[in-house]
Amino acid sequence: MRALTRLVACLAMLAGLGTTTVHADAVEDFYKGKQISLLVGSGAGGGYDAYARVFAKHASKYIPGNPPIVVKNMPAAGGMAAANTLFSNAEKDGLTIAAHTNGIAMDPLFGNAGARFDGTKFAWLGSMGKLQNICATWFTSKVKTIEQARQTEVTVAGAGATSNTVIVPKIMNALIGTRFKVIAGYEPGQGDTIAIENGEVEGSCGLSWSTIKASRFPWIRDNKLNVLVQMAFDKLPDLPNVPSALDLVTDPQNRQVLELILIRQEMGRPFAAPPGTPADRVAALRKAFDATMKDPEFLADAQRAQLEIEPLTGADIDRLLAKAYGATKAIIERAADLVDPARASK
Repeated sequence: MRALTRLVACLAMLAGLGTTTVHADAVEDFYKGKQISLLVGSGAGGGYDAYARVFAKHASKYIPGNPPIVVKNMPAAGGMAAANTLFSNAEKDGLTIAAHTNGIAMDPLFGNAGARFDGTKFAWLGSMGKLQNICATWFTSKVKTIEQARQTEVTVAGAGATSNTVIVPKIMNALIGTRFKVIAGYEPGQGDTIAIENGEVEGSCGLSWSTIKASRFPWIRDNKLNVLVQMAFDKLPDLPNVPSALDLVTDPQNRQVLELILIRQEMGRPFAAPPGTPADRVAALRKAFDATMKDPEFLADAQRAQLEIEPLTGADIDRLLAKAYGATKAIIERAADLVDPARASK
């Protein structure tokens, strides 16, 4: 009887292995000879684009069938065009994925009318890094600490109404009492940084630290910035003595609002496939994503480009979004008023 039980168990195990092999072979057969389109929800040359391209260079070898990955920039509407396209128009076959902007998954939660998708329905593959924003002034500014920014008006450069450089100073003013005055309309990526160097404004609030390291490293090397505050769940290793916005919020409800907003940044460089993509292909893409994040050649390229890699898995993103979408209506409403300029103007 025991021998028969062992035989049944072995047969079951072999059957399971056979099923796994069939699934793997099916995914490899599908991808072989094809290519994957990687939509990037930002323009060429920016931070999101840099992360997406170094990923595309290395991820193919971990996807069964080794399909090449071709980057296609879709910067319209602050990344919304790429998200809407992936959700509604892309074939749900695993041949189109997207590198989204950080807050896109929560735009429907915050009532953004342009978001024609459900952020929880994407097949999230993972995130390459967190988007840790800083508020900083140029070295010539008299405002060198966050306490001084609470006492003195500080002009900061901003891009469009939905950009972090416009939204973050608004959040800081509302929740910790700073006096940032946004001068908006600068070209994203280059325009605001040139304005800082030229002395048109005192600084910027909502800068990505990883992007600054990648594109303006001499600013850091030569101590050109007074970093006033950082916005992230965890402090940046580079800035251990710079206060965190979370530590400066004393009101419990305000803290919940800020924590909800910070979830948008925790998944700073997220990748996704369309909803309805076959489960075996999603599993293969997730596995390939995780393997790429550990690949020595990928990590070396990322280091050369000054790209900080702090990966999250697809399951991590699912958990963060479940927490965000499970927040109370009152907290969601307050957070939405701070991050959505259309709501604030009503």
